[in-house]
Amino acid sequence: QVQLVESGGGLVQAGGSLRLSCAASGNFPGANVMGWYRQSPGKERELVASVTSGGTSDYGDSVEGRFTVSRNNYKNTLDLEMNNLKPEDTAVYYCNLKRKILPRFNYWGQGTQVTVSS
Repeated sequence: QVQLVESGGGLVQAGGSLRLSCAASGNFPGANVMGWYRQSPGKERELVASVTSGGTSDYGDSVEGRFTVSRNNYKNTLDLEMNNLKPEDTAVYYCNLKRKILPRFNYWGQGTQVTVSS
């Protein structure tokens, strides 16, 4: 059974920083992607940042240059350093682990709230 546990959310003022962490436990094959997604009320869940097991990263347009994602394949952890936070970054942030080739899987964490006050 694979589990993803997020930590590090909270309340911060605009311009501030937060660091989110995700730890994956259980057995799963490589050639996968770990990522952070977010969802705010009335909006669809969107990609924040992701990293493949090979180290290739991808960022959503709205966070490029402000957020940095890092992955540790030995510890199965994924961190997201968020700088220069804006009120529009307010959302529930979800950790995701997925594999698009066989055997496919797609796991989600329970989410952690990030609130940025103006």
